[in-house]
Amino acid sequence: MTTTFARQPRFSFGMQVALGMIAGLALGLLARQLSGADGVLGTTLHTVGQIFIQLLKALVPPLVFTAIVGSIAALRDLQNAARLVAQTLLWFAITALIAVVIGIALGLLLEPGVRAGANPAAAIVPATTGSWLDFLKGLVPANLLGLTAKTTLNDGGAATVLNFNVLQIIVAAIAIGAAAVRVGEAGAPFLAFNASALAIFRRLLRWVIALTPIGSAALIGDAVVRYGWETLSSLGAFAGAIYLGLGLVLLVVYPTLLVLHGLSPSWFFRNAWPAIQLGFVSRSSVGTLPVTEETTERALGVPRAYAAFAVPLGSTTKMDGCAAIYPAVSAIFVAQFFNLPLHLSDYLLIAVVSVLGSAATAGLTGATVMLTMTLSTLGLPLEGAGLLLAIDPILDMGRTAVNVAGQMLVPTIVAQREGMLPAPNRRTPAPALSA
Repeated sequence: MTTTFARQPRFSFGMQVALGMIAGLALGLLARQLSGADGVLGTTLHTVGQIFIQLLKALVPPLVFTAIVGSIAALRDLQNAARLVAQTLLWFAITALIAVVIGIALGLLLEPGVRAGANPAAAIVPATTGSWLDFLKGLVPANLLGLTAKTTLNDGGAATVLNFNVLQIIVAAIAIGAAAVRVGEAGAPFLAFNASALAIFRRLLRWVIALTPIGSAALIGDAVVRYGWETLSSLGAFAGAIYLGLGLVLLVVYPTLLVLHGLSPSWFFRNAWPAIQLGFVSRSSVGTLPVTEETTERALGVPRAYAAFAVPLGSTTKMDGCAAIYPAVSAIFVAQFFNLPLHLSDYLLIAVVSVLGSAATAGLTGATVMLTMTLSTLGLPLEGAGLLLAIDPILDMGRTAVNVAGQMLVPTIVAQREGMLPAPNRRTPAPALSA
């Protein structure tokens, strides 16, 4: 079933997004030939793209909160709720482990740090770093909305920017949803209000999703005009190792898992491609979350009660690109660049950090937090992360696309294993798994 969002569309939604990306590529190349990012066309592409991302992000906090609370209420009626949660977490870990093993293998085989042409003077400690202590403290909500405020001083005065922590929103929503179910009849009015609010936010989501082709055109055009591909020259071996790893996971590992579970890879990618495309151009799992959830439910056929739980959870903890392949290759790159030896225990530690620390990325654009946390855990110079920041936007597009694909893959596999996918989505019965 192909996802559509209008009556009798001339083109499928996936084709509309693809055409938007092609148009964005052409506009980006044109803008580079004219006056660059500061010109009228470059500014327009950037502004339209940012407005689209802001619309998506504005929906994320209320949508995630109401969806998680609603899924907790719905899961109480499912006899296999505990099994669904256990299998979801298990497959998150399995796929992350496969991805990090691929990353380690590519780092050792291709030796990107040995072949780097980067200037050592670019090795500086990034402004944002991550630690296990910060990650653990970040799990505890500072407020029910997961909001944080940051004030910066500039020539025009002070500017305060509000951000939200999706992981904190999920933690708060799980606790509130469980409490609402636990109190029985007293929680019924709240759950009814939550269901009504969820329906409203889903309708708003559908309106924003209809703008995806325009948003994709602006975002891909903005990426081309601002970053181009010239910055890949000094770190070509590193970028090649990252994209090779991402390609192996997306085009080999994921299709293999689908086939082993009796599902058609072409069916999966045909339906999931709009969300994967948006993840590529937006570089944000959080910004893509509304489209990812809508695609998982409507196009892939995963039941809403389960998808509303698994997809938002995956947006913060399922990061095969940002939290598995990227930190593995990057850590080996830094060790090779500074001529520091790594031992078997270090490679095992990379795997452990990647599997357990995926939530540290919190679905935000970029993976600096996860990378610096990996480097600090291994005792490698944090300055090495500064070498990689120049090409991070280009790498982040591929990383996020793999993240989004994995966030749809696991719920689809688990739903297939539990016999929850409707015909004709189901292909053959999947083997049972004791969780």
